[in-house]
Amino acid sequence: MRKAGLLLITVLFLLTGCAKQQQPQTATVEPEETESVKNELTYPLVLKAGYSTGKEDPRGVALQSMKEAIEAGTDGQVVLEIHPAGELGSDAELIAGLITGDVDLTVSSAGNYALYAPRVGVSALPFLFQDFESAWAFIDSDVMKDLCAELEPYNMHVLAFFDNGFRCVTTTDRPVKSVSDMEGLIIRTPDNQIVMETMSELGARPRSYPFAQLKQALVEGEFDAQENPIPVIFNNGLYEVQNYLSITNHSYDAMPLTIRQDVWEMLPEEYRAVILTAAQEAQTMNREMVAQQTEMFVAFLEEKDMTVDTPDLAEFADATKGVMDVFENVYGEELLKVIEELRTK
Repeated sequence: MRKAGLLLITVLFLLTGCAKQQQPQTATVEPEETESVKNELTYPLVLKAGYSTGKEDPRGVALQSMKEAIEAGTDGQVVLEIHPAGELGSDAELIAGLITGDVDLTVSSAGNYALYAPRVGVSALPFLFQDFESAWAFIDSDVMKDLCAELEPYNMHVLAFFDNGFRCVTTTDRPVKSVSDMEGLIIRTPDNQIVMETMSELGARPRSYPFAQLKQALVEGEFDAQENPIPVIFNNGLYEVQNYLSITNHSYDAMPLTIRQDVWEMLPEEYRAVILTAAQEAQTMNREMVAQQTEMFVAFLEEKDMTVDTPDLAEFADATKGVMDVFENVYGEELLKVIEELRTK
């Protein structure tokens, strides 16, 4: 089991390190290989939760609230041990850790789960949603619930959907005011094939890299640029090593909060109810924080001497139409039609 998980991580890095994917990659581990890694639970039960950003990030604040609610609701019989800032590994390693049993819970971008269940990452397609409300309408729909079930054979159970905001581009040496300014930029992306393909279509040269190491990599000049939502840029101090922000909003970043399926199935019903309620309350907190911070942090970033540009998004949307062609066979016309109907309500 653990060897399979390590092999999976290696393959993921090899796959996502290449720009311009012609066909989306699917899981390299068969579902039947992800059988339960524990036969029983012992209490007090300590669940390790890992994520890639810092404690100040909305996902960190929401997880802390969730921890307190779970421990209070179970009288300390279930303890959430939180590991921020990549302490337990990169996003790819955290997700793979649900299979190996090295991680019990994680929250990561939906597109990062696509190696296992490609359709779960559909919400990351470029310029799919124009605002939080339309994005949430799809994420909270029965359609998305059905797609999340595709993760369960890989020992991943979705408790809730946190929000990371709309992804934007920051650069070191030149502003991005038009698509032509993206040409040739070596840009850091997460392990997310949709985001990488989007950057490729814009003319950039994407390369995946662990978020916890990103700031230092920018200092050392390994990348010309990176892309992340505005709250992530501010809360993790990326403005300290980047000079320009372009509000491209090129991809909505939904984040499944997942727990190991084998653990979920073995928990008594009353504990599952406590955890699920805490997760849903944390989801609400997270979303509210992200929406508020997205709006107010632009001014804060300008105060930190970042130059902020708002380019013509129609030009960017037009330049990335080819991304849909790459992934259309994975998602199918019916799913894309449903998304279109939801987002235009």
